[in-house]
Amino acid sequence: MLEVAALEVNIGTANILREVNLSVPDGSMCGLIGRNGAGKTTLIRSVMGLSQVRSGSILFDRQELLDMQAYRRARLGIGFMPEDRGLVPNFTTEDNLLVPAWAAKIGQAEERLAWIYKLMPEVEAFAKRRANQLSGGQQKMVALARALMCGTKLLLLDEPFEGLAPVLARRVAEVLSNLKREGLSILVAESNEKHVADMLDHINIIERGSIQSG
Repeated sequence: MLEVAALEVNIGTANILREVNLSVPDGSMCGLIGRNGAGKTTLIRSVMGLSQVRSGSILFDRQELLDMQAYRRARLGIGFMPEDRGLVPNFTTEDNLLVPAWAAKIGQAEERLAWIYKLMPEVEAFAKRRANQLSGGQQKMVALARALMCGTKLLLLDEPFEGLAPVLARRVAEVLSNLKREGLSILVAESNEKHVADMLDHINIIERGSIQSG
């Protein structure tokens, strides 16, 4: 599904990622585990086309992504949940969910939205509320739901459990477990694997921009 090979990424003069190799097989859930500053976010942003890659390869469904614009990557079925949620504050929850479909001109958005609401009924409950009226935990749920608008094949989740109360963390884990059962491929970046350890098929440890084990 996803194959990252010999990936090198610089930010300014700093070498952030060094010869990174990582794979997410079809239908699997894999962890990208590392401390803050280890390179997790840069790696995920590189897959999405949001960080400038110096060298290496990123294959998705055997297609090279490096020369492909970010919105075209979304059209391939890749969904991204950023660590900072990245919601539009004055948009309603529902409009935030639909933004990726509008931006990438993805068809059948209403059908996909109905599927998301069935999977996450709590998100539908505040569909008409603006994002800036939601709690931090609720915003995390919306960001996950929004990633699913494009993420029909692969989800890239950056710190999905960060800052969540235990009850919400359990709910997010339940949603991810359901998605895994449906065959979705998932890469979860976290500082530790405690929330998803039982679901992970493979763990990649990243330290100082390099995969140390996996």
